[in-house]
Amino acid sequence: MLQLKSEKEIKKILEASQILAEILHACGDLAAPGITTGELDNFVRNSIIRRGAKPAFLGYMNYPASLCISINNEVIHGIPGRRKLKEGDIAGLDVGIELDGYFSDTAITIGVGRISAERERLLKVTRQCLEKAIEQATAGNRVSDIGRAVYNHARANNYDVVRQYCGHGVGFSQHEDPQVPNYLSTGPNPRLRPGMVIAIEPMINQGGWQVEVMEDDWTVVTADGLDSAHFEHTIAIFKDRTETLTSFNS
Repeated sequence: MLQLKSEKEIKKILEASQILAEILHACGDLAAPGITTGELDNFVRNSIIRRGAKPAFLGYMNYPASLCISINNEVIHGIPGRRKLKEGDIAGLDVGIELDGYFSDTAITIGVGRISAERERLLKVTRQCLEKAIEQATAGNRVSDIGRAVYNHARANNYDVVRQYCGHGVGFSQHEDPQVPNYLSTGPNPRLRPGMVIAIEPMINQGGWQVEVMEDDWTVVTADGLDSAHFEHTIAIFKDRTETLTSFNS
């Protein structure tokens, strides 16, 4: 069931989103060669708690951390631990927050030190996929317009789009209706309405779209071992505009 938010409720989600954006930006600045993924997770968890909020991912369906960090061929849901980032890696940082009962979700993929031109291009195109998706997320359009924008731009650049995972509604809980696929699916295709708050999150693969789940039951990797990138924003739809709630304002 779609849960529309009032402008007052969207302001609370915006408050959570801005805290989250600041923390994610700071986490990205720390993600240098030699740091462990566990150290980044500790930074995120402590930063969220220090701001009077709760890490939304910690304990969700028994997930053991506050941050998902997915490296190179890992698509999403990588579990932090002792692994160290290396020069040339790309690392997806995905974080969720709860503030006074309101939720927000955002992700970026960053280069660790100097990265290859191929990886830089993948990050650039995935960011563009998110931007083009947000342009289509306006009142009166449909969920399929978002997916079409992501899919067409990815395929035009010879990348593919993960099918098994998608964006979603957010705000009153971590995952709500509607699902927001990054391709043209045959599932529900609701019209976008004022008061909807959704997380749009393209997951773009350098090779094929197929993915696998590792033995930890969380980490999703590309089936062909090629790289993947992931960007996500929480957005709010109004009658006359769309606002990106998790944009970072330095």
